[in-house]
Amino acid sequence: MSYTIHCTKKLLDRVKPPARSTPTKPTTYLGDWYATALFWRPQVALLVNERTLLPVLMPLAPATELAQRFPEHLSWVLLAHGAPHGLIEHELAAMHNFQYDKTANRSLVGMLTQFSYLAEGYRDHRSADLRWLSLKLSETPCSPLYKSSISPDRELRRLIETEWAVTAANDQRYGSPLSEAD
Repeated sequence: MSYTIHCTKKLLDRVKPPARSTPTKPTTYLGDWYATALFWRPQVALLVNERTLLPVLMPLAPATELAQRFPEHLSWVLLAHGAPHGLIEHELAAMHNFQYDKTANRSLVGMLTQFSYLAEGYRDHRSADLRWLSLKLSETPCSPLYKSSISPDRELRRLIETEWAVTAANDQRYGSPLSEAD
């Protein structure tokens, strides 16, 4: 079980990852993540999901432990979005093995840039709470999602209601997603 965090150069310099192994297909349900560093005070990491564009902001320090600390922050964001507990448990269990790599998708690097810009504006005018900022950014219309769900929060909901419902129905470990919504 594994996934990859594709980092911008400025974040890779901070994380100092071990030597990369061969790229692997993610075993997490949501897939790989893209990340960058925001040099605020205190410094922040911005991670964006490759599949849903869901943004997660978290403290950067200590940068060398970013991937080990990320699942905790992701679980909070998923819980705040009303994700089923089975999905959250599946993601956390599948996130024990990770690797860092360079960015490989220019569209996602563009989303990192856009979310960074918006987060700076929201932080200056409303709140520095990283959880609130993550939820606020997830409401942003994103051009890669225009033909489907428009925003990351809606794309996550669509994935849960369609694909995760089938996965959970076929695997009793995760329970019925419909019963968790009640």
